[in-house]
Amino acid sequence: MSKRVGVILSGCGVYDGAEIHEAVITLLALDRAGADVICMAPNKDQMHVVNHLTGDVAEGERRNILVESARIARGDIRDMATVRIDELDALVMPGGFGAAKNLCDFAVRGADCTIDPEVSALIQAVHKAGKPIVAMCIAPAVAVKALTNGGFKPKVTIGTDDGTASALESMGGIHENHDVRGVTVDEANRVISTPAYMLGQSISEVADGIENSISELMRMLERD
Repeated sequence: MSKRVGVILSGCGVYDGAEIHEAVITLLALDRAGADVICMAPNKDQMHVVNHLTGDVAEGERRNILVESARIARGDIRDMATVRIDELDALVMPGGFGAAKNLCDFAVRGADCTIDPEVSALIQAVHKAGKPIVAMCIAPAVAVKALTNGGFKPKVTIGTDDGTASALESMGGIHENHDVRGVTVDEANRVISTPAYMLGQSISEVADGIENSISELMRMLERD
């Protein structure tokens, strides 16, 4: 039977949503691995909207995370509030600033961040059921916040950035340095992470790290 993998998207675009390259590479890697993918996103407004041509905040503009994420998923996406834990064998979170702005507010508050309650509940339910979680780029901050709230101490990587690593450890996580193609596998908490565009200078090296993380995920699922 094919493994059912949930993919949490956080909008569409690196500065205010899901990083598109990371999301598409993830979907491709999962498809090539034979997984059945369930894309999902919170049904609420983004923190803000960024003009990706100028990098400026588009004052007064509003966009919905679920609607924007549907662009990446080609419309095949669900409000994450409707996704049941028994529909999933694993959960994957690509990065992009949306993970740190829309799924939680790490981009604004750092180690003092809060996490969207629906996102937190799903991550904690997946973890409680012993199902693997993959987090890419800055998304390990989301996983760390959800799991440390539950009393766990996940080991993750966001690459080699000392400031971000220190913030994750202040939240209660454990950080492990890796290059862009590297993967941290926390067997105890069943959390897999890779730096992606936290370090990546090209789409090809980012793809290598993401594909490595999905390979680790499928190996973990095959052992179940």
